[in-house]
Parts: sequence; structure tokens; C-alpha cells
Amino acid sequence: MDTQLKPVIAGYIPLLDSAVLVAASRMGFAEREGIALKLVRETSWANIRDRIAVGHFDVAHMLAPMPIAASLNLTSLAVPTLAPMLLGLGGNAITVSAALWAGMASAGADAGGDPASTGAALAKVIQERRSKGHAPLRFGVVHPFSCHAYELRYWLAAAGIDPDDDVELNVLAPQLMADALAESQLDGYCVGEPWNTAAVVAGTGRIATYKQAIWPDSPEKVLGVTRKWAETQPDVLAALLRALSAAADWCADVGNAETLAELLSGPDYLACPIEICRPALTGQMRFGKNTTRLISDFLTFTGGAKAAPAGAYGDWLFEQMVRWGQASPSEDARSEVRKVFSPSIYRSALALTDALSEPAFRLFDDV
Repeated sequence: MDTQLKPVIAGYIPLLDSAVLVAASRMGFAEREGIALKLVRETSWANIRDRIAVGHFDVAHMLAPMPIAASLNLTSLAVPTLAPMLLGLGGNAITVSAALWAGMASAGADAGGDPASTGAALAKVIQERRSKGHAPLRFGVVHPFSCHAYELRYWLAAAGIDPDDDVELNVLAPQLMADALAESQLDGYCVGEPWNTAAVVAGTGRIATYKQAIWPDSPEKVLGVTRKWAETQPDVLAALLRALSAAADWCADVGNAETLAELLSGPDYLACPIEICRPALTGQMRFGKNTTRLISDFLTFTGGAKAAPAGAYGDWLFEQMVRWGQASPSEDARSEVRKVFSPSIYRSALALTDALSEPAFRLFDDV
């Protein structure tokens, strides 16, 4: 290793949206910015949270709500944490067992994943199951403070399903979801790719709806960094952000999709068949055995201004924490959330000078 390079240790979870970190490390973007980026694969989001808190990691591939939870002291080993860059938009889906999908399809669920239609169909299935005295359906999420949890809850609640009373929610590592579905430990789950496609290819699951349909162009993972590290290593962080921005643009180039799929599927990263990595990177999503849709923005990467965090994203995530009893509303908390999702560090690192504008977004039921 070049002794002139600044070492940075980054934790990540084996998901397709770790791509920006992987590309920065493997395709030379970090080295060009003077960074020796070492990636450490972890098995759970709780481990990511704990290891960055105790200083094992300098930065991490992190669930977008996690820096908020840490900064508001809502989770264990909480330390003030920042989200200076978005690592990906979209990429999640809600997958249900083949048996549950059959019931939803009979109840009129849209085969293309429309969240209003599939949610209404699930509500009918749940009502029928209740009338027969069946146990609640079990759904998996990757962490209580995750977009997965909030998207699943939002989808359920919009259909009149109480996420706390009408179904059972369980926390499970992403890479275990498909196996849990196959073993009937879960009836459905919300997870990032490729672990939805894994169940579809195995014939045990069917994608019911997806993040881009629920909350279009919304953040999924962020770069997480403790406030202490950001303050003590500002030049290193700025160089890393420039490297990650360039890597994100490389990942976004469709001409690189096959190379990226091969890289991510390898034993050092996701360690899975390339066939389950490819769909989300190309947009050719297979929802079920006989249903394939081109969704070019199912999972997107971007550098430049679009990768800047924004207070509006943090506001929505905090509102969900309040809605589901994880946090208490307060102006002090909201102000802290805005600091967590401030774009200032990223914009300074990339010398972005265009006027700031809050992202405009609308969820599927906001009519």
C-alpha cells in the first residue's frame, strides 16, 4: 500500500447499494483522491451501528434513518452521527411468499406492483385470515430504524392494516430474508436487492411492491460518519466524498452494469450468483415466475449535486419515528435531524455552488 495514502476503514452490508463503496475501493477512485479505502463486510446493521460507535470503522454504509437515531440517542451505543452523502436511491422491495401472493392475486392485487392495489389485496387476505382464526402474518424488516421498516409500515397503514396489531414484525439480517421465507419463518419482508430477487428466482417469493413505487427517488443508504471523526478528519472526509461521488457516477453508467454485477457477486462482497445481482442494476426486474418489468430507476446511483443529503429527507424519516412511537416530537430534535442531513460538508468537498433547493417528493397515496 502506498504509505502516502490516508487509510479509511468502511463497514458495509452485502447489498447491491454497497456498490459505491466497492467501486471506489476496487476501481481506483479512492486511490486517486489519496485514500486507501479498506472495506469490512458485516453481517447485521446492529454491528455496523456498534462498530462505528466504538471506532472500529471510520465510515460506514448505513441505513438512512440510523444516523438520526444515533444522534437523538434512540438506539444503543448512540453517538452523534452525520450522513454527508446519499449512497443510493430506491432498491428495496416488499416480497411475499408464493402462497400469500396467490391469495393477494385472487383478491385483485396488481401484478405490476402498484402499492395501493397490492395493499388493498393484502388487507382482504388479512381480514379473511382473521375471520378463520389464523395467526397474524409475519413480516421481516432489517432494523427498527430503517427505510424498510417505515416503507413497510407506511404501505400497510395506507391500506388500513395496523402494522403493530394486524401483523407481526420481525428484525432479521438482509441476507437471511429469502431463507426465512423459504422455511416459512416469514410470510413476507422488505429488504434491499438482491435479496428479493433471490426469493423470486428460488420460486418461494413474489415481489408485491417496491420502494420506487411507494416513495419515488427517495434515499436508501447513506455514508455514515461520527461527528467526531468528521470534525477531526475534515480533509480526509472531503477527499473520500469526492472519490465516492466519482464512483457513484461510474456505477450509474449502464455500460458498467455487467462489470459491476460481476464485481458485487464475487466472494469478497455479496458472494451470490450474478443472476440475482444483475436485475436491479439493469432495471430488468423479475417480480414473479412469469412477470418481468423494466424499471430503469428501481435502484439508482448518482454523484454530483443529487447525492447531497437534504433536510427534507431527514424530516420525513423523523416524522415516521414519531408516528410509530420511536421518538417524541420536539423542535430541538428536528433541528438536530437537519444537522444530520445537512448538505454542507458534501457541497464543500465537491465545490458545489448552485443554489440549494429542497427535494420535491410525493408518496404513492399523497393525492
